[in-house]
Amino acid sequence: MANKADMLWEDVLELEEAGERQEALDLCRQITRMEPDHAAAWKMTARMTLPAARRGVQDMPTLSQAASAYAALQNVVRLEPEDTESWALGGILLVDHLGMLEEALEWWQQRRQIKPEDVTPLIEQIAILVRLGMYSEASELLEIMFDSGMEQPDRKQLMNMDRVRQMVDKAAKMEKEEIFRPQNSKHPRWEIIGRMKTRKPLSETFFLFTFVAPIVFIIGSIAMSVLGGSQYGFILVFLIILGLFSGISRAGAGLLQKLNRHALDLERAIDVEATSAKICVPTEIRGSKLYNHTIGKRTEAFQDRHSKIIESDEIIDKKWKPKLPDFSNTESWWGEAEESED
Repeated sequence: MANKADMLWEDVLELEEAGERQEALDLCRQITRMEPDHAAAWKMTARMTLPAARRGVQDMPTLSQAASAYAALQNVVRLEPEDTESWALGGILLVDHLGMLEEALEWWQQRRQIKPEDVTPLIEQIAILVRLGMYSEASELLEIMFDSGMEQPDRKQLMNMDRVRQMVDKAAKMEKEEIFRPQNSKHPRWEIIGRMKTRKPLSETFFLFTFVAPIVFIIGSIAMSVLGGSQYGFILVFLIILGLFSGISRAGAGLLQKLNRHALDLERAIDVEATSAKICVPTEIRGSKLYNHTIGKRTEAFQDRHSKIIESDEIIDKKWKPKLPDFSNTESWWGEAEESED
């Protein structure tokens, strides 16, 4: 005979199918109170807490929704450690909506302890380390990620692996001479950000039309006048233009990054504020055109939590460093917990 939790779970599934999200959420909470180890109910709690997709577009959660969903997902991965969907959603909530980068590093480290050969946690950890300017640590994880002992990645993972590899390379080159540490109020980059606080970063589209397109047009016109007299010449010119566009776009990406470094630096400062829960952005920069543009790109939940951090007005220590997990430790974290329970 089915117990009460099982009967309620059947009701939850019916309510979900009918689109009665709040009622389904209320029942899920009843189930998890009765059976704290009901993984499916915890996962449904997370799903029903977050806004529903409308016309295929996912609405952004509030701070309360993001925090509640993450708390539920912690129980899911504790009970079902192979649930990759819950690991991924938890990582998104921590980074994009809560801004808790230190916790996100630990979150993905726990996933690595479940499946050390999975490349996805490494991809996510490397991306976070780059945001914090920790390039030596990111490079070490890159070596592990491309190790022959790792699981064969699928196409999407391969693309993401190449993306973070390029991310580390470009960022390290940009900050070759000095790595911006926003917790240091005397860092020379703050003066540069202050001078450029009225300038928004250049968009890729604007850069494309003002820098890449004119060069391609000029060279393409010359090639057309020289080679475009025949059908084969026209095809050759077309291929030349395609190659030029691709090559100049790649070459110009580094220049665009340098031109926008003041904005990238401010993004790091905001990340540091969010993950440390302390402030470091100078008063004269906060509220500027650059600052408003940068913070405006963040999610509603992130902005809400960040505003609370600003209101607390607690200054970050200039010696602050993010707490990093032991990246070399990939031993199961709940295997030990199970042994202690026995």
